[in-house]
Amino acid sequence: MKSANEVIKRFWEIQDEGDYTKVIDLFSEDALFEDPVYGTFKGKTEILEFMKKMNKEMRSREITFKAVKIDGDEEVAWAQWIAESPEGDIEGCGLYRVENGLMTYYRDYMNAPSS
Repeated sequence: MKSANEVIKRFWEIQDEGDYTKVIDLFSEDALFEDPVYGTFKGKTEILEFMKKMNKEMRSREITFKAVKIDGDEEVAWAQWIAESPEGDIEGCGLYRVENGLMTYYRDYMNAPSS
């Protein structure tokens, strides 16, 4: 079974390919995803719909995410990231909980955009 660290590294590899919907297989059926901008999503169905929205939003706004550092253990991982856009970069981090090789919790935190 994959550790949280391995699952999150895979999450970022998939995300870097540009199709957020492909990360859905990394989530448990009852996962909770909390995004500081778009809200809270419960379960794979809601998370998948959010990922579809992310595909459209990030492409239209020309935003890409880059992992700076990923670390963790068997059950908990975190990633420091930068959202790069034409309007400027935003730094943030994600906190993840993994059980039985699947994400059960994901919460992003981010700094206010620099002016």
